[in-house]
Amino acid sequence: MKKILQIIIFSCISLYLNAQHSSNQTVIDYSNPKEYEIGGVTISGIQYLDHNVLLYLTGLEIGNKITIPGDDITKAIKILWEQGLFSDVKISMTRQINDVVFLDIYLEERPRLSKFSFTGVKKGEADDIRDLIKLVKGTQITENTILYSEKKIKDYFIDKGFRNVSVNTKQEIDTSLVNSKVLIFEIDKANRVKIENINFIGNENIGEEKKFYDFYLSQEKRSDWKLRRAMKDTKQKTWYNIFKSSKMLPQQFEDDKKNIINKYNELGYRDARIISDSIINNPDGTISVNIQIEEGKKYYFRNITWVGNTKYNSELLDRVLGIKKGDVYNHKLLNERLLYDPAGVMSIYQDNGYLFSNINPVEILVENDSIDIEMRIYEGKQARINRVDISGNTRTNDHVIVREIRTRPGSLYKRSEVQRTIRELAQLGYFDPEKLNVDFQPDPVNGTVDLEYLVEEKSTDQIELSGGYGGGIIVGTLGLTFNNFSLRNIFNAKAYHPLPSGDGQRLALRVQASGLWYQNYSFSFIEPWFGGKKPNSFTTSAYHSVMSNPSFQDTTTYYFKVTGVGFGLGQRLRVPDDYFTLYNELSFKHYNLKDYPNPGFALYRTGRSNNISFKTVLGRSSSGPNPIFPTTGSNFSLSVELTPPYSLLNGKDYSANMTPQERYKWIEYHKYKFSGQWFTTLAGSRDGSSRALVLMSKFEFGMLAMYNKEVGPSPFEAFQVGGDGLYGYNLYGLETIGLRGYANNSLTPNNGGNIYDKFTLELRYPLSLAPTATLYMIGFIEAGNAWFASENFDPFDLKRAAGVGVRFFMPMIGMLGVDWGYGFDELSGSAGANGSQFHFVIGQQF
Repeated sequence: MKKILQIIIFSCISLYLNAQHSSNQTVIDYSNPKEYEIGGVTISGIQYLDHNVLLYLTGLEIGNKITIPGDDITKAIKILWEQGLFSDVKISMTRQINDVVFLDIYLEERPRLSKFSFTGVKKGEADDIRDLIKLVKGTQITENTILYSEKKIKDYFIDKGFRNVSVNTKQEIDTSLVNSKVLIFEIDKANRVKIENINFIGNENIGEEKKFYDFYLSQEKRSDWKLRRAMKDTKQKTWYNIFKSSKMLPQQFEDDKKNIINKYNELGYRDARIISDSIINNPDGTISVNIQIEEGKKYYFRNITWVGNTKYNSELLDRVLGIKKGDVYNHKLLNERLLYDPAGVMSIYQDNGYLFSNINPVEILVENDSIDIEMRIYEGKQARINRVDISGNTRTNDHVIVREIRTRPGSLYKRSEVQRTIRELAQLGYFDPEKLNVDFQPDPVNGTVDLEYLVEEKSTDQIELSGGYGGGIIVGTLGLTFNNFSLRNIFNAKAYHPLPSGDGQRLALRVQASGLWYQNYSFSFIEPWFGGKKPNSFTTSAYHSVMSNPSFQDTTTYYFKVTGVGFGLGQRLRVPDDYFTLYNELSFKHYNLKDYPNPGFALYRTGRSNNISFKTVLGRSSSGPNPIFPTTGSNFSLSVELTPPYSLLNGKDYSANMTPQERYKWIEYHKYKFSGQWFTTLAGSRDGSSRALVLMSKFEFGMLAMYNKEVGPSPFEAFQVGGDGLYGYNLYGLETIGLRGYANNSLTPNNGGNIYDKFTLELRYPLSLAPTATLYMIGFIEAGNAWFASENFDPFDLKRAAGVGVRFFMPMIGMLGVDWGYGFDELSGSAGANGSQFHFVIGQQF
């Protein structure tokens, strides 16, 4: 209103002054408004805007009747001001002939932006700010433009912890352009403001309950610690706070105040509220945050009754809910047990087709510190699946996805089958596990539901380019793995991108070499659905290794060659459950030595040996849902590998003087391995949707046994324990067992490792779960050892180690990592084999 009044006064003065200088010196009596006819309107003062458009906006047209003074002039000035294009607007009377007036509209156009710059900031910060303020060359510079830009700049730096940032905008005339100016934003970030203390007032009771990890704290400190821990993004300055900076961000602070109340609610304080909060500037440039809380009364569950349940009785629902009379009132826990828990109340309904069921918990009585809850259930009718669709698979063929889907059209809807399908699709490794989802289209009228599985392809092929050291030589490795290969399109030129893909097969090619001294060539192919109807896998592999001395100076040429092939069949079992698999493999190895000067386990320099073995592996894998960073589930494996007992069948006397070539012409042994692995979420999301602190527990045991003591153990098969497992090459077919904190192979007895055990506890926390670059940190403790014979085996004679590390997964490369481990136990005769050790990870897990 004040601005409109100023415009009216300004208009009247403008008309008065110009009327005094009109050609006929007509004096207008402003106390007596009079009606005039507009004889003409001119526009002055502008060069770049269309006059006709401006005249149209004002509504002042030739022939119109207007009252002076009156609302017509005022309205025209107001309209022009609202355009935001002018820094000055005046309407004056240039002439008057009787009752006809001639008007002039003077407009002073705002300057236009030619360019803008920043001072006091880094180049990267300036680039970020440009994207935020979105100023465009040639636009008019208005007061609102400057205020908006300054606010965006301040918000940008406040979000980075610079609470005292100031911005001053200078305008300089650009002489190279007409009516243009340069904006210079002078930014003073000042020092980053840290939170020195977060103080709570009124939190008297929340610290009463002690836990094993905070029993040593006083009640007051325990209470403060619980509330500070509930604040996810607002942290006070501490030496151990490395994942969150102690800066004050307004929006995050508001969210953390809600988190404080949520924490109180989880502990039974249903009526808790924050009365006030304040920020105090400290002399050292930090701030202190004070939060005053009214805790209210602590409540407990009393009577829980069920209404509307006809399918399941109340006793069963009480057991599934798991909340008893006298438990602390926790509305969040109640909702989880009802709606979200995979073994909760809603799950048992939806696993029996009751997709349209609903449970509404209602507080029917609050008396003193007790609350009665009535569970109002709407069961509805069972739903059947009508359609199942897939979208987003731009590379993987539909049949590869369909064969993993557990929900079939016409079948009864089961929530667990949908969840299992999501897990199986994630385990394929072809899709971003964070983007896997299901779109439900329920139809309550017809009792059906349409399901659409949403997937997003990610890169699955991998290239390995690495170097390793072992046996005194440096070995380079080049490997290519195609995890979504299509053999049937091998002759289809249009399917090469760069190789045919989409059928879920796995093709791996690998070459290792150290000049002409050592070469290894390997090939493997896996068809996971052999025959296309059942999840029965077929595997074939072949490899050839050679260690030689192609010396041009030494006429003596020696070599050690190993050639092998294998064929395997695997199947998914139904009993005890369909997480179990059974894999059988038949393999053949041929060893060929000629004048080999360092036979190692081979016991002879020249000769040939053969190995025909059969291996069966019973496994169970339920870890997930993200195969790169599992948060739940477990993996178990029991394997038996054996050769025919030649020495017990051929009637030969192995106690007599028998040459090594004859003794080991056919290698014989039987090998057993057992391993187990568990994933337990300690904090955070169990479903892999966000970051979580995960404990990985693992144990391993392996034993290589002989049929005949007179023959002895296999000269080629054994376990090598210790180190990181990156030996560079594997000549004898030995199995490498990594144990961090010790040098490679340092825990293996001199005469060979035929039995070993190993135990590992590993804490994992992800820094990034992006499918293009998964990154997580680990802390570990582990112990293990190896023995030559079972008579020497002592499961408690373990070599202990602890350390930290990091893992980085990229689809095109695989798993990379580095660990630092410290071996606590000295090894007899191996100085420096324990203690501080760095280990590198390429492709394998410990």
